[in-house]
Amino acid sequence: MHYTVRHITRFTYETPITESMMEARKQPRSDGTQRCIQFGLSTNPASRVMMYQDHDGNIVHHFNIPGRHSRLTVTAEALIECTPSPALPDRLGINAWPQLDAIVASGEHWEMLNPSAFAKPTERLLALAGELGIGRDEDPMTLLRRLTADIAARFEYSPKSTRVDSPIDEALEARKGVCQDFAHIMEALARHVGIPCRYVSGYLFHRADSLDRSHDGATHAWVEALLPDLGWVGFDPTNNLLAGDRHIRVAVGRDYADVPPTRGVFKGKSAVKSELAVGVSVGPARLGIAGEALPFVPWMSREATGVVTVSDSAQQQQ
Repeated sequence: MHYTVRHITRFTYETPITESMMEARKQPRSDGTQRCIQFGLSTNPASRVMMYQDHDGNIVHHFNIPGRHSRLTVTAEALIECTPSPALPDRLGINAWPQLDAIVASGEHWEMLNPSAFAKPTERLLALAGELGIGRDEDPMTLLRRLTADIAARFEYSPKSTRVDSPIDEALEARKGVCQDFAHIMEALARHVGIPCRYVSGYLFHRADSLDRSHDGATHAWVEALLPDLGWVGFDPTNNLLAGDRHIRVAVGRDYADVPPTRGVFKGKSAVKSELAVGVSVGPARLGIAGEALPFVPWMSREATGVVTVSDSAQQQQ
């Protein structure tokens, strides 16, 4: 399946500022069953956009706008090919836990096993682990499938019920949140029993017949767990899904703090408050007769029209 993605972020400042310095993680990854065929990132006011690859393999674009401006728009457009993942087993063998422990013992994945800023054990999290019976009584795959379903069933999907910097205790206490919260909770529970787990930011294509709880027109988040013989396997606790060819991966990290779509600072005498609007569109792409990509024409151009007074990352995840 081929998809086009257009992701627009628009900042509006109360008074003109003198400089913006920003980095963006919006380019879909090319690994596994996914390939980013085309990508472009532009800014208005115009700037020279540079790029580098971070230690997790994410592509990071960065730019500097030194001129005076009161508005900044960052537009990313991508064409991606996603192929179905190989069929996954319902469960793993009796040696799965010893095999996983041997992988962990190498120390290669210690970052994805230890607590991180947003995915760490708390009293409420440990209480939930007890409530759900999280342990090693069942194989890792069975446990993760059940955990995905339990989070989807026990937590209400409620946009704007949490903030981008909310600790997991807020969602745990209210039993509601958004995809970012559910991913952090699942990460923390999986790490608690010794399963390396990482946060994935990206997009989800919503089919007309899908029953997804997450909203169209926004970014999405889920988790990947490291399993013996299978490698990194994606689980979407928001929608009770195994990550498949509708999930478009952009960046991976320990938690959201590692992979915000945009992050930056500005100089000037403007109040620290800024207003922004975000729009995301994902849709199927048409290919030429020979399989070559046609000029980039998104299937829809739903740009942001509303304005909110929260951070860029917060609105995109809500």
